[in-house]
Amino acid sequence: MSIAIDTQTVDAAAAQTQWVAVCPLSALHPERGVAAILDGTQIALFRLGDESVFAVQQSDPYSGSQVMSRGLVGTRGGRLTVASPMFKQVFDLATGECLDSVGKEERTLLTYPVRIEHGTVLVDLGGTR
Repeated sequence: MSIAIDTQTVDAAAAQTQWVAVCPLSALHPERGVAAILDGTQIALFRLGDESVFAVQQSDPYSGSQVMSRGLVGTRGGRLTVASPMFKQVFDLATGECLDSVGKEERTLLTYPVRIEHGTVLVDLGGTR
């Protein structure tokens, strides 16, 4: 599922902060990924069963394909994860750390801060980790 959205910058008070409204929280289904393009940046959003939402780069760090929204959500050692649908590397959703590189050099996944305001999902494009 992909969502096409006209974005608007919600708050650019800090030089590196760029909160962008993405979609209503209700548009995201638990345990499923959704792709969005925000100001030219492709991201993958994941809503979990506890209503938390994570945003990561849509580009798979290993294949370069725009597929992370199709990844499998899970846990590893108590950490929330997403597994790449391409080569199955596993990444921490909060930090982007590669937890299983499947025998390849470790690479990280960019993550973005997310907040929910009045039922709308906002992503800080300037706050990559």
